[in-house]
Amino acid sequence: MTDFDGNYTLSVPDRAAVLVFDYTGFLTQEIEVGNQDNINVVLLENASQLEEVVVTGYGTQKRANISGSVSTVDASEIAERPILRVEQALQGRTAGVQCAGVRFAGQPFIGAGARRGTINNSDPLYIVDGVPVDGLDFLNPNDIETVNVLKDAASAAIYGSRGANGVVLITTKGGKRNQAGTISYDAYYGVQQPARLLDLLDAREYAVLQNEAYVAAGKNAAA
Repeated sequence: MTDFDGNYTLSVPDRAAVLVFDYTGFLTQEIEVGNQDNINVVLLENASQLEEVVVTGYGTQKRANISGSVSTVDASEIAERPILRVEQALQGRTAGVQCAGVRFAGQPFIGAGARRGTINNSDPLYIVDGVPVDGLDFLNPNDIETVNVLKDAASAAIYGSRGANGVVLITTKGGKRNQAGTISYDAYYGVQQPARLLDLLDAREYAVLQNEAYVAAGKNAAA
């Protein structure tokens, strides 16, 4: 055990002894004492042992300790799809969440928001970086780091009645230590064409058809 600053003192009678340095979440190091009187060690993170952390309410919890129903979508999954709205990132990736939308003629998909729950109000509670918001129209999907959806009463209880239809927790991207600034550019394009063209009448054929209709109805044909 070390003190708060990481200092330690050991009495080692055998110079051939090996010191083992170990800490949760870091790689274990073994160093032979030999002729050394001062041994300083910097432990490296063991990424394979780090557990996923989910933000819930006013704090964070390890994913393994959460008994409620939580779905998570991270930035890598969002980047895989050419989406226009945040809700589209949840489609097909979060069980129990219905993402409804409307498609207008000649325009790309416009989502109407994620929904689940009651009849009178089916909108979930959106929390962006710890701040409740009314909608996600202002949010660029490329700015999102993770999206966590709390779907049952146990996981959303901290939010009270506002979380009755579920809670969508969004964490946006931020700067990272010792990482240089980067510029990214994403572009998407699409092609649309009619599946079947109709064989329409020209002006002469339309006039003939109209005259035939008048005659069949017992009227005089148009001039």
